[in-house]
Amino acid sequence: MTAFAPDSPLVDEVRPAANHDERRDGQEPEILLLHYTGMASTAEACDRLVSVESQVSCHYVVMEDGKILQLVPEDLRAWHAGLSSWDGETDVNSRSIGIEIGNPGHDHGYPDFPDVQIEAVIALCRDICSRRSIRPEKVLAHSDVAPKRKDDPGEKFPWSRLDRAGVGHWARPTPIRAGPSLGPGEEGEPVEQLQALFSMYGYGIEISGSYDAATAQVVTAFQRHFRPERVDGVADFSTADTLRRLLKALPER
Repeated sequence: MTAFAPDSPLVDEVRPAANHDERRDGQEPEILLLHYTGMASTAEACDRLVSVESQVSCHYVVMEDGKILQLVPEDLRAWHAGLSSWDGETDVNSRSIGIEIGNPGHDHGYPDFPDVQIEAVIALCRDICSRRSIRPEKVLAHSDVAPKRKDDPGEKFPWSRLDRAGVGHWARPTPIRAGPSLGPGEEGEPVEQLQALFSMYGYGIEISGSYDAATAQVVTAFQRHFRPERVDGVADFSTADTLRRLLKALPER
């Protein structure tokens, strides 16, 4: 790709990526998908994201120092979500704008996100959501749309801070306390009801009544985003109540 004009006035540098195509069926972006880079260095990750051999790309990268790169124009389909789904749709790439946040991730020590970086992420998210009319509940984690494969941006990402800045959908997590819970191996109507609630929120989950590995992965992804104090894949009262409160707080569609 040749150089292009940035979509956001917040962009510090345009670095065109090789991998992209047209959004399918004329779809417009309605999801803002947040990732971490998950490599030992963000510079190495940027090289991979622009390389034709990698078969991946994204729209934006936010560096640790707050510098913002744009790699793919927003009108084009970047290749960042992979095998994923949300609200029953599987071509998340055609429906989304992808932001990679420089952080080595769980496999490389998973440091905290610097304040200056988060401020830049917030500013970019606000700009994109305003221009593209992206709804708060459609600002998602990569792990939300691909819970079987992905952990990012992870439990250290400050979603509550984004919420205070007007970005994303959030409810203060219900405090963790002793009580009944659902976990791997359990079956029956309570599990089916839990799965139905996750499906209503948008997660790709089979409503089977069996608390299988896929259900535990969805619960884990939900906890990373919405109840990060304990990420264990067990649907305790705190997890289930937080989910119900989020559903109740969804705007009318």
